[in-house]
Amino acid sequence: MLNSKTLLLAHHGTAGALLAEALALDVAVPGQTLIVHLLVVPDFWAGMQGDDWLNNASTRDTFGSYVEGILEKDVAQQLRALEGRCAERGIAYKSIMRYGDPAECLVETAAQEGASMVVIGPPRPKGTPGYRSRMDLEKLARGLQVPLLVAARAAS
Repeated sequence: MLNSKTLLLAHHGTAGALLAEALALDVAVPGQTLIVHLLVVPDFWAGMQGDDWLNNASTRDTFGSYVEGILEKDVAQQLRALEGRCAERGIAYKSIMRYGDPAECLVETAAQEGASMVVIGPPRPKGTPGYRSRMDLEKLARGLQVPLLVAARAAS
């Protein structure tokens, strides 16, 4: 059994993140492990609305607020769901949201939280719909001072 007193889990609701969650829950020791759930909003989202998007600034801002509201509800649901699964297993839970470069956020949060391990999901396969988080695995591996576990996809 790995020393997993504080386990940092990068999770944002994708299929890969769910694999990371399953791995983290398998590694966690009830009554001993704290899972720190880090949800990173990648910094590329900042450029998703151009100045002329949807005809004018007012329409853009109104629609942007609407989309942010939907995303906020989705994130809250993800946080509650993982918190519930941790509680069912007797595993302590804490959530953190950060905005920025995914690898940098993981390295910084691992150090700040005193993580003894970091768990992430596998990269999204090419051709799979959705945005990639743009996780720089080399930057992450170089920057971490603790073991990194990457969940594996099942063979097709």
